[in-house]
Amino acid sequence: MSNRLLVFYGSYRSDRMGIRLAQFVVDGFRARGDDVAFIDAKAVGLPILDRMYKEYPKGAAPAALEQLAGQIRDADGFVFITGEYNWGVQPGLKNLTDHFLEEWFWRPAAIASYSAGRFAGARAATAWHGTLSEMGMVVVSSTIAAGPIAQTLSPEGKPIGEAGKALERSFPRFADDLIWWVEAAREQRARRKPPY
Repeated sequence: MSNRLLVFYGSYRSDRMGIRLAQFVVDGFRARGDDVAFIDAKAVGLPILDRMYKEYPKGAAPAALEQLAGQIRDADGFVFITGEYNWGVQPGLKNLTDHFLEEWFWRPAAIASYSAGRFAGARAATAWHGTLSEMGMVVVSSTIAAGPIAQTLSPEGKPIGEAGKALERSFPRFADDLIWWVEAAREQRARRKPPY
């Protein structure tokens, strides 16, 4: 059975460097045989949160929200590609995730971070860990980080230089950790309905 993964990316900037890490992650999981969909918050274009998906009457949510809710519910696990903005999370990605709640429940998530500097988005990754846990996801302990991203990945998301080699070496453990939890959670959901 192929694992259904959603890879989320949230930069709205004109010159988006993090798209390189998103491509690297998508390519990496696809090479392992997983069914991966890329969700670009900028392309989805949800408005600043006013009403969550669950707050709409059934069948009355905007089409983009309805489609994304279905994709999230059908997924086995998630990867969040996060840049670091002033020691914090990207508002575009945070806004997208906040539109949903129960749709995230009982699935694992992994965090991949990046920045233009040497800390590679570590502070944003730390902030996301608590946020995703609060939203009902099991956040795996393995992470990957790219920074400085321009010296780690090419515009096509291919590893370059020593930093790229290090990222490439760390990906298998990151992927193995997420997929172990994906398989465990899928099996448990099949055995027993979640408690809420």
